[in-house]
Amino acid sequence: MERQVNKLNNTVIFSKITTKLILFFALCSATLVQAQRVLPLDPDTKYEIGDIKVTGTTTYNENTVIAFTGLRSGESIFLPGDKITNVIKKLWGLELFSDISLYVTSVTGKKVDLQLDIKEVPQLNEVRFEGIKQKKGSTFIKDNGLNKGAKVTENLETTTKNYIENSYKKKGYYNSKVYINTIPVADTVSSNKVNMIVNIDKGERVKIADINFMGREKLKEKKLLGAMKNTKEKKIWRLWKRSKFAKADYEEDKVSLINKYKEKGYRDARIISDSIIKNDENSITLNLEIEEGNRYYIGDIDFIGNTVYTDEQLSRQLGLGKGDVYNGVLLKERIQDDSDPNSDNIANLYQNSGYLFSNVNAVETGVANDTINFEVRISEGKLAYFNKVTVKGNDKTKDPVIYRELLTKPGQRYSKSAVVNTVRELGQLGFFDAQQLTPEFKNFDQQAGTVDLEYNVVEQGASQIELQGGFGGGGFVGTLGLSFNNFSIQNIFNKEAYKPLPMGDGQKFSLRAQASQFYQTYSASLTDPWFGGEKPVQFSASFSHSIQYLFNSRATSQRDRVDRDRRFLITGGSLGLAKRLTWPDRNFTLSHAIGFQHYDLQNYNTGLFTFGNGSSENLAYTIGLSRKELYGGLIFPTGGSDISISGKFTLPYSVWNGTDYEQLALDREDAVANQDNQRIGEIDQERFNWLEYYKVKFDGKWYTGLVDKFVLQTGIELGYLGAYNNARGIPPFERFFLGGDGLGGFSLDGREVIRLRGYPNQAVTPIDREFSRTSNSANDGATIYNKFSLELRYPITFSQQASIYALTFAEGGASYDNFRDYNPFQLSRSAGAGIRIFMPAFGLLGLDFGYGFDPIPGTVGANGWETHFIIGQQF
Repeated sequence: MERQVNKLNNTVIFSKITTKLILFFALCSATLVQAQRVLPLDPDTKYEIGDIKVTGTTTYNENTVIAFTGLRSGESIFLPGDKITNVIKKLWGLELFSDISLYVTSVTGKKVDLQLDIKEVPQLNEVRFEGIKQKKGSTFIKDNGLNKGAKVTENLETTTKNYIENSYKKKGYYNSKVYINTIPVADTVSSNKVNMIVNIDKGERVKIADINFMGREKLKEKKLLGAMKNTKEKKIWRLWKRSKFAKADYEEDKVSLINKYKEKGYRDARIISDSIIKNDENSITLNLEIEEGNRYYIGDIDFIGNTVYTDEQLSRQLGLGKGDVYNGVLLKERIQDDSDPNSDNIANLYQNSGYLFSNVNAVETGVANDTINFEVRISEGKLAYFNKVTVKGNDKTKDPVIYRELLTKPGQRYSKSAVVNTVRELGQLGFFDAQQLTPEFKNFDQQAGTVDLEYNVVEQGASQIELQGGFGGGGFVGTLGLSFNNFSIQNIFNKEAYKPLPMGDGQKFSLRAQASQFYQTYSASLTDPWFGGEKPVQFSASFSHSIQYLFNSRATSQRDRVDRDRRFLITGGSLGLAKRLTWPDRNFTLSHAIGFQHYDLQNYNTGLFTFGNGSSENLAYTIGLSRKELYGGLIFPTGGSDISISGKFTLPYSVWNGTDYEQLALDREDAVANQDNQRIGEIDQERFNWLEYYKVKFDGKWYTGLVDKFVLQTGIELGYLGAYNNARGIPPFERFFLGGDGLGGFSLDGREVIRLRGYPNQAVTPIDREFSRTSNSANDGATIYNKFSLELRYPITFSQQASIYALTFAEGGASYDNFRDYNPFQLSRSAGAGIRIFMPAFGLLGLDFGYGFDPIPGTVGANGWETHFIIGQQF
């Protein structure tokens, strides 16, 4: 009969602690049972190992398991002894077996044969979730490594159970329960597989009925409740921050609660005790007992160790003085605020001046009655310089494209703000995931005063397909565009660079086609942000060709609405240069452009175009000044601003061309009175053979972070189109068309389409105009417009595959023919909600539902609901 040196229960899987105890006692009392007689094993005798057999394994061969043990035939060991104990511990440590038994099968003198009987941990075949949607279950599978073939250990089951329960508790489901069962799989190949059934009962979300503060006298209850940002009482009116109880959030809010007291001077405030009372399955009450203490004031503040800055300079930077109410939170922030790298404090004052190794601490040196004296102790250290500056993670983008954007150069004095601004600059390129862009400091050397810096970037898709569709101008408008935002024009003739296209030089190349029932437009553009490669001077070139057919909105038949024999052709191009400025700061850009368009009208009499078989030339110079400083990336800025002002000017031809435009104006009035359309056309052709105008625009967007992750975008847009010579008048080109989704911003006759959701495309324009007396169209655009908007955004998810955020908006706008009618308070108002999905291959996809509160010009009653659908790059 075999004697088990180490035997575990074969039907119950013990915990590791219980197993080790059984092993210990079994080894210490091991005896040999053979032929109904018990023969003791001498603990002082070394036995030679003969044969070693392994039974019970299905996946591993016998020699592999023996190798795991470290035992070998011919080896001498004590039975029982430390060697066997360590072997068993080692096998358990592998977490490959659920049962381990070691037997002595025979004893011949001092030679023993051993048999190792093991039961392998089963492999996972599949996981099935009950109580939740399978899509949510796939997230749990990924997070817990529940992949097919994984070893189903007791530890795996326990950690999975705890992870799922905790994930629901963080969301307020405090009573969530998870039950895990494993069922053996009948498998002809392997009999050691199991299916895992995960049953999830998340229960109801636990609400907080009441939060009670005992001992509160000095501060109002409302202030204390407001300090608890994530732990809120259940209120009907609460929309943005719903009531839920999460232990981690509650602990953070207790710290915030005490900080609120410290902000008001109560340095010694503390929570003596807190308790959670369960009202029922779905609600709890929180009781917090507070000891407020006395209110303190700031006494003397002495600066110790400073040589670079004087006491007076540091005192101004601190912004706190003798007699001020003690504010522990503000004092800490003014000394050093790690949560905000751009904060204005003493630590950053040194860090931005090259003192990387500096250290600043405020220490209380004495308390007299209600006054606290401080010392601000400063260890300045040596000046630090960047040694090596590298970038890691750029597989497509070439190093020079990145390095030219860096504000941190080898040999340059260290500056924290330079590092922070570099991260922002790289994020604004659009080539990298701004959420994952991080700087990493390496090889600090205080003696030499040097540090290495490595920027870790994660590239995202820079090329985009634009598929955009919507209804506007009388029919469906579709757009197909290809935009290569990290293009390499230098390698366009290099066959090896096509992977699938030459990329990596930071240039932008775009091809775009847009068409509807009544027009077609084709364009190509190239932008190089570092023209010549030496300085941040942006060069841009573009070419476009458009065909617009006569469109009659009054026609009853769809086929009669478009007359392809009457057309308007536009061919043009532009060249531009833009330079990044260093003053007032490097976020400013000054741009210049020269553009030319040739307008060819072929039997095209409509609206303001009275010369149906004529042509016009448009040669204009555009100058613009912009400032762009965005935090958090281009897709979802969390702070900063994007502001631009521009002016577009033609030459004042009427000064020298010798034409008497005042007489032409009189002649035109007579022709209008006589309804002589041919003469009107001849006069307008002479007036507008070379266009003469100026156009001024302002566009500003500001991003402000609010509570939680909410971001408010505030926008203002203004535009004015004017004439040098009032007698010559404003041309029928370059006008503003307000309303709708701003579809594509297409420019047929120089027009600019301004988005105003809640209204049809290009519908919010004035209709009574002198020119319209000879027009068969009521919509000829405007010369003045203004628009004001608020957009509240909330991020849903950010990943390399897709970034999604939801939004609500309120906006208003209006357009006018002249300043006599201008009224900035008389707006076409709208509000609504939408969603944005950014996918690297397709750009930004958007869906908005807007309600227009006011009538379209020329109608009565609110416009009502409009749906706006966008696929393309529009931020």
